[in-house]
Amino acid sequence: MNVITGTMRNGCVKSFKQPWLFAAVIGPTRMMCSTRTDLPVVAAKLPFRVKVTGSKRYAWCACGHSKKQPFCDGSHRTKAPSISPVHFNPEKDCTVMLCGCKQTKNAPYCDGTHFKVIFQHLVTSVKKVFQ
Repeated sequence: MNVITGTMRNGCVKSFKQPWLFAAVIGPTRMMCSTRTDLPVVAAKLPFRVKVTGSKRYAWCACGHSKKQPFCDGSHRTKAPSISPVHFNPEKDCTVMLCGCKQTKNAPYCDGTHFKVIFQHLVTSVKKVFQ
């Protein structure tokens, strides 16, 4: 993975390992930055085990920016306005596994996708060792 270093509009120098974070490169050292708020960030590599109360309404954080993971604290309004939380009502009192990697296809419940996220992290770490 390529590392891009450049000066942003506010004058600070920043290195990015994810090139899709940029909207346009202005010159060899200047670029306009876009944080792509339509993609969730990984809040945790493993699911959250949570006791939930039946018939109570919960809001699961889908953007990954919440400080009260796995539940929404409203951070998406400023950091990811295009991603809304997922509301759910459990049928009975139980313990559930809520997704922490935000990549699940069965939101808000974990479907095992975090193994893919962990594997990608390991591959990146191994590549850094051999560079």
